[in-house]
Amino acid sequence: MKKYCLACDLVDDEALIAEYERWHRHENKWPEIMKSITDAGVTNMEIYRFGTRLFMIMETDDTFTFERKAAMDEGNPKVQEWEQLMWKFQQAIPGSKPGEKWVFMDKIFQL
Repeated sequence: MKKYCLACDLVDDEALIAEYERWHRHENKWPEIMKSITDAGVTNMEIYRFGTRLFMIMETDDTFTFERKAAMDEGNPKVQEWEQLMWKFQQAIPGSKPGEKWVFMDKIFQL
């Protein structure tokens, strides 16, 4: 198992943040998105929020690579639809590359 931690920012708008959270509630999840995540080798994914900052923890199996996931997503119209919808709520973290939403966080401590 591998673990990845990523961050992303939300647009600073209370109504948009509430809508973003609604899209991520269990009853609003898109089955095609859940399948695309697990098919790529993600075994667990959690997203946390503080203010406008999102923090994602991904646990993956040995088949997972970000390159493979990106290729799978590129060929999946439903994932493209989801990603386009999420851009309404998300914005790049200062210092990220153009078009980059989620950025890797560096582990600086472990007990």
